[in-house]
Parts: sequence; structure tokens; C-alpha cells
Amino acid sequence: MLKQHLQFKLSQKLSPQQIQLMKLIQLPTQAFEQRLKQELEENPALEGGKEDNQNDLDADFDNTNDDLNDNESIEADDINVDEYLSDDEIPDYRTHTNNYSADDDEKSMPYAAGTSFTQHLINQLNTYRLSDEERDIAEFLVGSVDESGYIRREICDIMDDLAFTQNVYTTEDHIKKVLKIVHQLDPAGVGARNLQECLSIQLHRKQKTQDTELAITIIDKAFDQFTKKHYKKLLQKFDISEEQLKDAISEIEHLNPKPGGSYAGNNRIAEHVVPDFAIKIVDGELELTLNGRNAPALHVSREYNNMLKGYKDSKDKSKSQKDAVIFIKQKLDAAKWFIEAIKQRQQTLFVTMSAIMHYQKEYFLSGDERNLKPMILKDIADEINMDVSTVSRVANSKYVDTPYGTKLIKEFFSESMKNDQGEDVSTREIKKILETVVEEEDKKKPLTDETLASILKEKGYPIARRTVAKYREQLDIPVARLRKKI
Repeated sequence: MLKQHLQFKLSQKLSPQQIQLMKLIQLPTQAFEQRLKQELEENPALEGGKEDNQNDLDADFDNTNDDLNDNESIEADDINVDEYLSDDEIPDYRTHTNNYSADDDEKSMPYAAGTSFTQHLINQLNTYRLSDEERDIAEFLVGSVDESGYIRREICDIMDDLAFTQNVYTTEDHIKKVLKIVHQLDPAGVGARNLQECLSIQLHRKQKTQDTELAITIIDKAFDQFTKKHYKKLLQKFDISEEQLKDAISEIEHLNPKPGGSYAGNNRIAEHVVPDFAIKIVDGELELTLNGRNAPALHVSREYNNMLKGYKDSKDKSKSQKDAVIFIKQKLDAAKWFIEAIKQRQQTLFVTMSAIMHYQKEYFLSGDERNLKPMILKDIADEINMDVSTVSRVANSKYVDTPYGTKLIKEFFSESMKNDQGEDVSTREIKKILETVVEEEDKKKPLTDETLASILKEKGYPIARRTVAKYREQLDIPVARLRKKI
């Protein structure tokens, strides 16, 4: 039996405009520029530029916002064309001045073209006299070299792949013979199958001295003891003095564990950090500016404005004209919303960063990380009356140019911990002190986590040994045994 009944329900839904704004806020400057370029290409009603700026069409289109969400219900006769037309005959660009700051200049990032790492190695192979089979094997081996310069595959697997993909049937011994030729290529150490082999290749290429001979012996015959820094065992095994061992280790420390990374001509595009904000100290006060590239000059196309005028003035409106005005209306709405979203993005970024700057005023004035106050996302969200997720989007992947270098904004956020006086201190402050203590320790007798915890306790930071271990790992500081030096 069928029944009909009415039901009222409250629900929260994000409008397309809100979703668009949230996505724009989380983009850093370079990604934002790409998104801007994409929107300009996709929406012909949206135009960019400075001197070519046209009338901004200051129209109130509140009554037409809902139309975009229901295209099928739009009728050309229902569209009030006057809402999209402005009475102002003077284009907006004529009222603009030319006093743009240097930050507003249009900039493009040039990329240098170069030879790939693989091609660089193949070019060197061309200088060797190889048979056809050896060349096929050598080129396959070179093609198996990763970005770090290693061949991380077993010889037997390479032999099988040569047979199945290159129709080259060979033996493991033959492949190893060709691999020795690959090991002669530059940079030294390329084609190694592990770190031990990589270091050994580089040492054998160096001029023979007493130190290099000892270093080769250590790497080839006592690599495990060397990596674990069992120096006493090395001294006994090779019957050498501490000074001799120290010189040999110095030779090893000057080697490159990733030879592939040293090739400057590879085609990997360097990542350039573009700060989204800049903080300067002017007369003892902090001054915040937003990168000019985050504030592009956008306007609605005047040609689309003229199309609407033509539709309004025409007496006989054909179906094609009506379809066209619906399309124009949608594009104008999208352009208006995008411009408004960018303005809101600028305001949100500036307000959020301003709150962070004032919250961490002591740090920005001094540059001393020990002056960083404990700060979580909610602290800033409450300060500016915005949601925590919005603050997170601003802080993530964005940088600020400070007098002390370019910093990632999320690095200013940290949990709090109470010191022995009951005051809240930032965990960043404790990590900085821990880092300083480790740097100043006697490397012949590095401090254990237990000792580090005792030192921090004496300095007024009562934290457990396991917490010290956690902070040490976050700072990429190895355990005491691996920090030991002769």
C-alpha cells in the first residue's frame, strides 16, 4: 500500500562556491598560479591583465546565483540582462594608475633543458669498443640505474629480463663482466648494487695512498664493523693506530653515497620555494605583506557584456540567441564567483598569517627559536573566528619570508609542555636545546638518551628518556653509538 507524507529535515551542504574557496585557500603561490591559468583558459568570460582591464560589471547578481545549480530550469526570458550590465560608461581600467610595485610584475620561471642522467651514461658508453651483445647488455644495465646511481636488482633477474625483453641470451658471468665497464663511467660509483660496492668503486678510483689503501681494506673486509662504529675491533683487527684509523675514516666520509644525485645535468626540475608572505622589521615593529602574485588583476570580459547588450536590444530573439544568453550567463556567474573567491582567499590568508605573526611576535623580532610560544591550530582559529580546517589549509604548504630565512608556516605550530616552574613551553624550544646539547657533546663519548634526559631536567625541562628518544628521532639525530667519533 502506497502512502504519501511530508518530512522536514535540516542539513548542511557546502555550496560549489564554498568548495571552490576552500580549494583555493590551500594552494601555495605556484600551484595557485597554475589554477589561475587553468581557469582563464576554461572560462572565456574571465580575463586577466593590468592595463587591458575592462569594466568590472559591478552588478548585483544575488537573484541569479541559484540558477547555476539547475541548468535545465534556466529560461532565457527569466534572465534579467540589466543585472549584468553597468551604467558606468567609463571602463574601470581608465581609473587605474601605473604605480604597481615590483612585486606585482608578471614573472615566469625558466627551466633549463639538459641531458638526462641515463643519456649521459649512454654517451660515455659510446667511447668504449664493445660487441653488439655487450652494448645491448651495457645499455640495459645503464637503463636499470636509479636516480641515486644504483642498480638495485639481482644479476639473475637482469639476465632473465634480457632474454625476455631484448632477446639477448647470456650468462651471469658475462653480465658481471659488462657491469665492471659500467662501473668505470662517471660519476664514480655509478652502477653499484649496494653502498659497500659504491664506496669501494670510488676508493679504487682515487690516487693510491696509505690512507686510501686502509680505507679500501676497511670497506672491503670490515664494512659491517665500520657501519656499526666498532672502532676498537677495527684497531685490533688491522693493528693500526687511532690516528691511522681517523685518516682512513676521513677518506671514506668524503665519498658520495649517492653518485646519481651529483649529476647536475639531469632533467629533474628544481623545486623553487616561492614565499606566500613576507615579514619585515620596520622601526622595531613587524610588517606583513602578501606576495603580489597572490593578488592577480582579473576582470569580466567586456565582449560578453556586449553580447548581452546585443541580446537585450534585439527585437526578434531566436532560439539560438536564447541558448547563447544562457551560456553567457553561466560563464559570467562563474567568472564573478572566481574573482570573489580570490578576494576572499587573499583576505583569509592575510588575516590568518597576521594572527600567527602577532602570536609569535617575540620570535619574529629576535629569530631565536627558543622564543617560539606553544601554538596549535585552535589558538589561531579562535583568534580570527574561523574554523580550524581553514587555518590548517593556510598553514599547509605555505612559506613566509622572514629576516631569518624562508620558513614553512606549519613549523611555527607546536604542542606545549610544562617546565619545572609550571610554565607552558613549546616542544620546539626543548628540541632546540636538545639539538644544541648534542652538538656540544664530546663525540668520543656521546651522550646517551638517559644522560640527555638528566641534562634537560637540570635545565628545567623534566621529560622522560623515551620522550628524549622521540625528539631525537624527529631531529634525525642518531643514537649515541652512531654519533661516536675517534
